[in-house]
Amino acid sequence: MGKTERYLARVDGRILRALSHPLRVEILELLREDGPATASGLAKRVGESSGTTSWHLRQLAESGLIAEDTERGSRRDRWWKAVHEGDQMSAADFLDDPDLAGPLNAYAHTMIERRYAAESQFVAEVRDWADDWIDKVNFHDSSLPLTPGEAAALSDEILEVISRYRRPEKDGDTPVRVHWAAFPRKTRPETP
Repeated sequence: MGKTERYLARVDGRILRALSHPLRVEILELLREDGPATASGLAKRVGESSGTTSWHLRQLAESGLIAEDTERGSRRDRWWKAVHEGDQMSAADFLDDPDLAGPLNAYAHTMIERRYAAESQFVAEVRDWADDWIDKVNFHDSSLPLTPGEAAALSDEILEVISRYRRPEKDGDTPVRVHWAAFPRKTRPETP
């Protein structure tokens, strides 16, 4: 098993169905970024009842994305933890299955909304970051003329670079959110 496979969940139909609900995506994100939590603690953070978060936690556990943290809590106070740091998905894996068209669309839109929310939160808190961070933040947007093969090669290279930086957390680290997407867009030139 390669380094990336240990850290990323390969999204299959079962996982895609689990991630097709925005609240489950948010809960999973909180467990991945902030560590283990209880249903009641998550409920307060997401503005839902603990019964609702418990149900969604069970759905995430059934899909293999989270597991009970047996080193914490008790029978009455169950703690949950994320199994992987992130997800990796190829939309091509689901295009031939009409039953997954809805979950794929819901998941993709939720992920875009979560990325926007994370970047917006950073912008809102930009003054809170120390001088040693503020000039290291990078938002990049490019339009490149590429073939499908070149776009795939570019993505593979970027993901290899990200993989090289994966390591256990150590003192002095700050969590850094990394987003990567490469996708085609239709041109809409102005016509005379």
